[in-house]
Amino acid sequence: MAAPPPPSPFAASSRHLVAPRLRALLPAAAMSTSTSNPSSSTPAPRNGRPVSGAGEQPQVPHASLEIAGARRGLLAGFDSLRRPYRAFPALAWNRHVETIFAAFARSLPTVALRRECLRTPDDGAVSLDWVSGDDRTLPLDAPVLILLPGLTGGSDDTYVRHMLMRARSKGWRVVVFNSRGCADSPVTTAKFYSASFTGDIRQVVGHVLGRYPQSNVYAVGWSLGANILVRYLGEETDKCLLSGAVSLCNPFNLVIADEDFHKGFNNVYDRALARALKTIFKR
Repeated sequence: MAAPPPPSPFAASSRHLVAPRLRALLPAAAMSTSTSNPSSSTPAPRNGRPVSGAGEQPQVPHASLEIAGARRGLLAGFDSLRRPYRAFPALAWNRHVETIFAAFARSLPTVALRRECLRTPDDGAVSLDWVSGDDRTLPLDAPVLILLPGLTGGSDDTYVRHMLMRARSKGWRVVVFNSRGCADSPVTTAKFYSASFTGDIRQVVGHVLGRYPQSNVYAVGWSLGANILVRYLGEETDKCLLSGAVSLCNPFNLVIADEDFHKGFNNVYDRALARALKTIFKR
């Protein structure tokens, strides 16, 4: 019988989950808040929770805010977060130039993908694109990374491919989650995907972990994919099966984001996304 995977960092307080690799990054002050002190005068815990005093409720931080002491120490251990941001030379003067340059000038890495179609409970379908051959070359406990592209995006987008190649070069097993109708995924139901619908990502995470129960599973999302991912994390809270997640370019306030799409040069992006959506809806 396969050994169970390590517990998710979302499932317990950080004092139990500070891995040796992270301990080196945490300042001493942060570590003192994440580990128990035998000489402390704090009363012994009952049922896994510390007792603060008579008649008082114990103040236990939410687990998702205390991953490896992130609020107090982990982020402070990364020097790059304290340095000024330096954008790409020659393109940094205008965000639209950066966006258009990346769309037309960035290379599309060549990689063989193996598609798996996953049927959803409402008879819908999503596509999972795995890197072909990884089953033969990677160990069963290799970390798994799920990629969630932005609106109408999929495994054939350059930004997705570059992330896939970078993670794969580090020994990660990578799978791209193509939402309903995206990247030539079939459209089999009237229900599409949206920022408020997390049923598909929940099923995908469970499916991936079921295939690789010895692995830690992580996720990265861009734009709308990031919005769906963060909503899923919030809904799952301490029951989340993911060991970690990264949100990139997330339009947290969708109302404001939609309004901005109709202003100035942003109308170019609005029309491009509208054309891509119309192509999917015509299937």
